[in-house]
Amino acid sequence: MGSVPTVVCVREVKQEDVQEWDDSMPLPGDIIEGVAQDNADEDDTFVSAKARSELILLLGKINRVSEHVLLKVRRGDSAVKLRACIVADRNVKMQKKFTVRAASDERHVAVLGDMTFEACFELQEMSRRIVNLDFKGFRTKGIPYDWKLKVGSFLPDHRSTVVGSILFMPRAKERITELLISRAMAWFSAAISSGIPLVFVNIQTEQIISSISFQLFPEPGESRFGMDIKRTEEGFICVYSVTEDSAADRAGLGDLLDQANRTHHLLVISRLQGKSLKPSIVDSEGLIHCCDNADIKETVSSAIEKSESIQIHIMSWPNQTVPAAPSSSAAATLQPPNGK
Repeated sequence: MGSVPTVVCVREVKQEDVQEWDDSMPLPGDIIEGVAQDNADEDDTFVSAKARSELILLLGKINRVSEHVLLKVRRGDSAVKLRACIVADRNVKMQKKFTVRAASDERHVAVLGDMTFEACFELQEMSRRIVNLDFKGFRTKGIPYDWKLKVGSFLPDHRSTVVGSILFMPRAKERITELLISRAMAWFSAAISSGIPLVFVNIQTEQIISSISFQLFPEPGESRFGMDIKRTEEGFICVYSVTEDSAADRAGLGDLLDQANRTHHLLVISRLQGKSLKPSIVDSEGLIHCCDNADIKETVSSAIEKSESIQIHIMSWPNQTVPAAPSSSAAATLQPPNGK
């Protein structure tokens, strides 16, 4: 029997903080198909290596002229080009050998090895779950909004806001939400302790009904999932009708929509297939950037054509299209939508 073929692969990385991995770094399971000098542009400039020993020699040659290298790696069905740094392999004591590390993080050093395709793909799946390489948000587009009308209609005093806010941006390499929230609360607590009369209202990343995650399964012959959606002026995607005995109805969306209508709420889809559908930003021209309807339709149509299920997350927001007339003390007594 012949030997099992192997490829040069990233067996592991020395950075243990997986929260700081990203898809621009060499990741466990990456199959290294070729290397080239940092200024290479064309695919034919990449030189392949069939074994770890050959790759080490190539890295040594490139290191004579530059500490940076371009890697062409195979991740699943995709070929990805990465910029990396050549570093000495500290696992080897007797002679100088080389490996690579992430260009953006000197701690992220790759351990290379000769591995089977099957072993590489198993590592790739682990890496994919950690950094979610397959996640791509829906395309967005800007929609116009009548800010002047809304400010005049919905603010008790259109000349000033009734609440203040501060935006905390993550620091470099700070990818854990809890760290960002801790910094925000430390700032707020310090301000209160010094005598600043602040009143805490909310820190929010996403208001979601986490216990309600719906999986919609089409039956043979069904050409629709059975829910009709529309976008609000503010850019949210809402369910406004559910077809009886459809996949959406069988999943329980019909009952939830009836309940939302009775309580004058909107049934908002916050995520589709794990991707956010909520408005993401308001630009300097006043356009609200929302997920593209065509992108949503393509995702749903593709799933129904393949007879595959889709997963949606639902959140419920108050439907306050007719604001009450503000009283003279409205600016002091205005409550959040659910507050009474």
